[in-house]
Amino acid sequence: MNLRRASTFCIIWFLVLSLAVPSGAIAQDSGEKTFTKEELAQLLAPVALYPDSLLAQILMASTYPLEVVKAARWRKDNPDLKEDALDEALKEKDWDVSVKSLCHFPDVLAAMNEQLDMTTTLGDAFLAQEADVMDTIQELRAKAHAAGNLNATEEQKVIVEEKIIIIEPADPQVVYVPVYSPTVVYGTWWYPAYPPYRWYYPGWTVTAGMIGF
Repeated sequence: MNLRRASTFCIIWFLVLSLAVPSGAIAQDSGEKTFTKEELAQLLAPVALYPDSLLAQILMASTYPLEVVKAARWRKDNPDLKEDALDEALKEKDWDVSVKSLCHFPDVLAAMNEQLDMTTTLGDAFLAQEADVMDTIQELRAKAHAAGNLNATEEQKVIVEEKIIIIEPADPQVVYVPVYSPTVVYGTWWYPAYPPYRWYYPGWTVTAGMIGF
């Protein structure tokens, strides 16, 4: 899938550079909503444990909620398009490259469409507080890792470098989508007044703090 490989390469670098931005470095425009640490943790809990390349696509695509809706509907109407055929069909669309990339992950795209309020809020948070979003992702990953629920598997690598946890596909050609319960995988949730959001994938269930794929 050339589209996915090309966009993933660019997006990985985007995410790495973003992780290097110190907290508070992103200026807030007048009148812009400021998200608290509790709200960011609540919002990011369902996606913080996704591979970096996929997570970066989700974050960027969330800033185009209308395109997410269009893409999800189009993908639902064209479920048989795969690989090169899907890439070829996407050339006719004027959507952002992140939205096009998520067409290769129809379950993720459908979840973003079904939870459109959450998707829109995620996009707002990413645009307004990019550094805080990246810091929160790392905090959530650290919690899951400390709880013993974020480890290397056949599907993914988990690389701990000082205070940064990187999640990569074990096979660069295959990106697995993790499925987990945000209320369990991080251990005891530390913001009881702000329970984490969650996405549902029909047909998938997980037990305890396990991460499925």
